[in-house]
Amino acid sequence: MASNIVVPLLINGEEVTHSSTYDVKSPLTNTSCWAATSASPDDALAAVSAAQAVFPSWSATKPNVRIAILLKAAAIMEANMEEYAGYLTMEMGANVEAAYSFVLPLAIDMCRNIAGRILGICGSVPVVQKEGQSAMVLREPYGVCFGIVPWNAPYVFGIRSAATAIATGNTTVLKGSELTPRCYWAIGKAFAEAGLPAGVLNIISCRPEDAPQVVNAIIEHAAVRKINFTGSASTGRKIGRVCGENLKPCLMELGGKNAAIVCEDADLNKAAEECIAGAFLNAGQICMSTDRILVHEAILPGLLEAMKTQLAASATSKDLPNVVSSASKDRLSALIADALSHGAEIISGVDTQPDTPGTSFVPTILSKVSPSSTLHAQEAFGPLVAISTFATEDQAVDMVNWTEYGLHAAVFTQDLRRGLRIAKRLQVGACHINSMTVHDEPALPMGGVKSSGWGRFNGEEGLEDFLIRRVVTWDD
Repeated sequence: MASNIVVPLLINGEEVTHSSTYDVKSPLTNTSCWAATSASPDDALAAVSAAQAVFPSWSATKPNVRIAILLKAAAIMEANMEEYAGYLTMEMGANVEAAYSFVLPLAIDMCRNIAGRILGICGSVPVVQKEGQSAMVLREPYGVCFGIVPWNAPYVFGIRSAATAIATGNTTVLKGSELTPRCYWAIGKAFAEAGLPAGVLNIISCRPEDAPQVVNAIIEHAAVRKINFTGSASTGRKIGRVCGENLKPCLMELGGKNAAIVCEDADLNKAAEECIAGAFLNAGQICMSTDRILVHEAILPGLLEAMKTQLAASATSKDLPNVVSSASKDRLSALIADALSHGAEIISGVDTQPDTPGTSFVPTILSKVSPSSTLHAQEAFGPLVAISTFATEDQAVDMVNWTEYGLHAAVFTQDLRRGLRIAKRLQVGACHINSMTVHDEPALPMGGVKSSGWGRFNGEEGLEDFLIRRVVTWDD
């Protein structure tokens, strides 16, 4: 990759660069792979103005126009998968398998699924009480939507935010993570090549220190009517405060402290395989990743043996997963050190991460994590998982529900009725019986409860979050 590349902003169909830039550091080498243009508040307001200007014409387009553009954008992404996967690998250190088999295919499927739902956007004609009067309920776009999206699966988050807004007749500004600006630029490029009119989709990124000013300028703009955010609960709280002060509705998909419950009747090989995948896929850097494995005390030795067998079988290369930055590697190392100092034990992995190039990290499984350690309550967001035991079903449910988060969970049992019973008691947005906590697909609403956010992406519910309802009545 050429180091003299400067990733531009995309504003009103134009690629914008200027002297204010920042270096994008690759986790693979811990050195700069390219630079990116850093948006200023003026750039942000220009993007909003472009989206506002084109909204009247875009919102009036027929469904077949939007469908054709979304399907063509998906085809362009599919045809350029090698190029796009290269950006993902370079910017966040993702391995090729994760890029090709998980992130990009899911983003492409989402784009096509959203396109297929456009014809279903229609109002209703309820029967009103007064004689001689009729009414209809319209489902219409908000106007300018603002999406704030993270680095850990940029194509997925960019597509579900931008494509849903576009499909429902909104225009949008997308603020991508400063860690993966070229991935987000690639999304804009795909839509532009697909024929999306200038200004409908605008993409910016900026230095972290400039983000509060840039984000606040957009949220406070009168033309911006709806915000969606994917990221950490701590940042979500800050954005929520600004949205509240400006009376702007906000869809939020935040973090989780996701648990997998392994009952005494579980298929141990299946549970081991799914728990390992859920904990370590994409280097554990997924909001749905398995943070905690809760095992019935009677089967702990058997599950540990099955997990060690699975890990040995999957160790086909010496390549370690890369986390997104040196800061992330240091944070995860500190979590392990703190847990060990409070009595935790290592089941798999090492107590001190090796001094390897870049940000590679040895996947680690801990047991006996004390409630007094930071890892007990804090989302790990890396290839790090803790195992605990329980004696009763009630105890397992309580262990899942005590946390402030409520995103995903899993239950492993060969009794479906038991699995459903437990699932209904868990305070989470989704529970997966006999499969890993990581499960995101276009047909299923995605989101959490409690500090994991509110509102939903994906499916019919996802489109509903980007539409308002207006009532019209008249005398017959």
